[in-house]
Amino acid sequence: MLKTVFTFLCAFMMLLSLSAEAKKVRLTDNPLYGITTSSPEEFLGYPLGEYLLRHDQVNYYLKEIAQQNPRVSLENTGQTHEGRQQLTAVITSTRNQQQLAAILKQRQQVKYLGKQTGPIVIWLAYSIHGDEASGAHAALKLSHMLASSEEKWVSDLLENAVVLITPSQNPDGMDRFSTWANGYAGNVVVSDPNHAEHKQGWPSGRSNHYLADLNRDWLFLRHPESQGRVALFHRWQPHYVGDFHEMGHNQTYFFQPGVPERTHPLTPIANQKLTIKLAAYHQAALDDKKQSYFSRQLFDDFFYGKGSTYPDINGAIGVLFEQASARGQQQDSVNGIVRFQEAIENQYATSISSLKGALALKTELREYQTEFFSGKHQKPRKKKPRQAGRLITAANDVQRIQQLTQLLSQHKIEYYYLTNKLTQGGQSFSVESSIFIPDNQAQTALLNALFDNRTEFNDPTFYDVSTWNLQHAFDLSVRQNVKLELSVLSKTAPTFIPSKWTPKAVALLIDWRQSSAAPLLQQLLSQGVQVKFAAKPFTLATHTDKLDFPAGSLQIPLKQDGHSASELSKLVAKLAQELRVNITAAYTSSASSGIDLGSPDFKVIRPIKPLVISGKGTSIPEVGQIWYYLDSQLQVPTTLVDTSNLNAIKLSKYTHIIFAGGSYTNLDEKFGRKLGPFIADGGVVIAQKGALTWLTKANILKTSLRGERFYKQLFNGDGLAFEQKSSFRARQEIGGAIVELKLDKSHPINFGINGERLAVMKNKAIGFAHTASDFMVAASYASQPLLSGYMAQEYQSSFANGPAIIVESRSKGAVVAMTDNLLFRNIWLGSERLYANALYFIPVLH
Repeated sequence: MLKTVFTFLCAFMMLLSLSAEAKKVRLTDNPLYGITTSSPEEFLGYPLGEYLLRHDQVNYYLKEIAQQNPRVSLENTGQTHEGRQQLTAVITSTRNQQQLAAILKQRQQVKYLGKQTGPIVIWLAYSIHGDEASGAHAALKLSHMLASSEEKWVSDLLENAVVLITPSQNPDGMDRFSTWANGYAGNVVVSDPNHAEHKQGWPSGRSNHYLADLNRDWLFLRHPESQGRVALFHRWQPHYVGDFHEMGHNQTYFFQPGVPERTHPLTPIANQKLTIKLAAYHQAALDDKKQSYFSRQLFDDFFYGKGSTYPDINGAIGVLFEQASARGQQQDSVNGIVRFQEAIENQYATSISSLKGALALKTELREYQTEFFSGKHQKPRKKKPRQAGRLITAANDVQRIQQLTQLLSQHKIEYYYLTNKLTQGGQSFSVESSIFIPDNQAQTALLNALFDNRTEFNDPTFYDVSTWNLQHAFDLSVRQNVKLELSVLSKTAPTFIPSKWTPKAVALLIDWRQSSAAPLLQQLLSQGVQVKFAAKPFTLATHTDKLDFPAGSLQIPLKQDGHSASELSKLVAKLAQELRVNITAAYTSSASSGIDLGSPDFKVIRPIKPLVISGKGTSIPEVGQIWYYLDSQLQVPTTLVDTSNLNAIKLSKYTHIIFAGGSYTNLDEKFGRKLGPFIADGGVVIAQKGALTWLTKANILKTSLRGERFYKQLFNGDGLAFEQKSSFRARQEIGGAIVELKLDKSHPINFGINGERLAVMKNKAIGFAHTASDFMVAASYASQPLLSGYMAQEYQSSFANGPAIIVESRSKGAVVAMTDNLLFRNIWLGSERLYANALYFIPVLH
């Protein structure tokens, strides 16, 4: 009996205890009760930062805590070029996690409703340069703290905010760097800056797979990493974005505001005021650690293609953070030893200060964002409303307009297609290759930034380019302040109607002005199809009309060895459908004017096999841009050869040797002696910018060159005070300005360009002497070359009317020399056709 009573009492006491415990949980509403969230150290099995993380470790950790903890969920923004998954942790209260769908729906309306409800959104993004690793490590520590902390300020934060944490914005570059640094780390830490651990091989981990600087791609969106990030931005429409980087090891720590005079004029003053208020929290956090720092120097808030500035033109506050880099475990600097562990702690500290500052200023952040979009959304439509805006065309080129609309869609910029052909100011705007962008819309600020065309600036110093106008980059015709009725506009793209022809056709013709003509040509050549190009223009009579074909137009003869006419027709029709290329069938070889289809002025295009020089001494981004164009756009099998291996290569295997910009000081005379016979036997050298200096010294390029030393002599510094030294040097830099070229339209290098003028990006002081042979000059700078951005008058006067593109003949081959990068960041679609011409038309015609 006693035993029974005792058992009952024990059970009763246990029940009371469990009841009290349950009551305690309900009273405190603690969602983490009984939950263990693994710390980074527990997950890794060693202290965070002891080894540099690989990207897969970052992802596995995020997945681990998302599975363990109700505060954490994940967003997947797609894969990198190398197939690595891009994850962002979404951390907020359990109540908010249960209502994420409703919160996201509200965020989608921010641009249009003119009011704000729900939590603020804070996005902290790290390590967009893969070798700036401290941010990614700090992100894991921060994720664990937010997931597991029971501090009151954290609870308040997560009730009032959704925190997005993206540890690595450049997974491919991150893994390249961590493999390098870990591979050279020994048991004894070496702080000598000369140690291999701190001196990465070519290419560094800064860039992505195609060697692009992803922190210059927020506007252009040429890479999947950038496309995923911008999609995430507009999905959540954050109020605050923290952008965490590293800088040179001899610096300390930087946070914005940047140089006040170098803020882009389109950025609202209220944005900078809030940035200053937030800076007080970063100051306090770093002062508490006795970590020295600086602000309002060195870095600016100008180019909107970066992670800290894209938010500024999209209704958010973006803040840049820069930590002195150890580029490994630790490195000596003028300020003492820079330790990776301390770098992680600094990034963690300013991550916390970002959260605390945004929480304290949440009302002001909401009000700022509301005001930013106020009045910019579409007003209620009347019966027959007329809208003012930009009418844009890329004459004869559907693909360029298609790429423009894809870019606008990703940036949430509204546009319309035409339902009928229009004429404005004597210019035709076709349905197929024109769009209309209304001025009055939610994304007006970003729209104006994308087409900004200023040439005057208070401060001539630029951390990056001084302009990026899409009109010039895409070679578009733009008419502003055009008013159109909705009745002539449509949200639906015009249907592409593929060309058809009968078995009686003798040849198929392709207008080379179409951007996708080059990829189609490459596909045909790779399958052994003979294709010719017209060295001169001609006119072909059809059943209903006469069609003019410019020089460069392609001909596919339907009678050729190894391919039946029906097989060729099916192949071309399939490719034309995929690439949206218009085909014209010719039913006679006789032209109504100009050259006939059987004329010797139709030249056979030979298959190409390019070699791109890479490695030490070459410009990493420019090599990447050439590689991206050949590989991703044209889909040409492309051989990259390191400069150290060139002497062992048999050049006769290749048709084109391509030099990106760079110094090439490590190339020896032996390779120069190999290039001569290669060119004489029919090979083509394509070279740009700094590579021209080496080619001149190697006696490959004959035309006289003018380099930086020549141009800097144009600047007179007499009588300037010491304090004017930096501004004087800034005037001597060409950070990135858009200039105009005059084209020799008869030269094959310019086939397929509509007008006689072309805009290119110039960012290096290099040019040819004005004494170049006229027959060699394919393009010259205009008499007033500056179109957009900053360029000192001394440069403008000196470049005016001088050669910009030279093609020198050498027996059977040629040298194509360009003083500018025609593929700038792979967004310069207007001039990339000149690269295609150099590949397919030179040396057949030169």
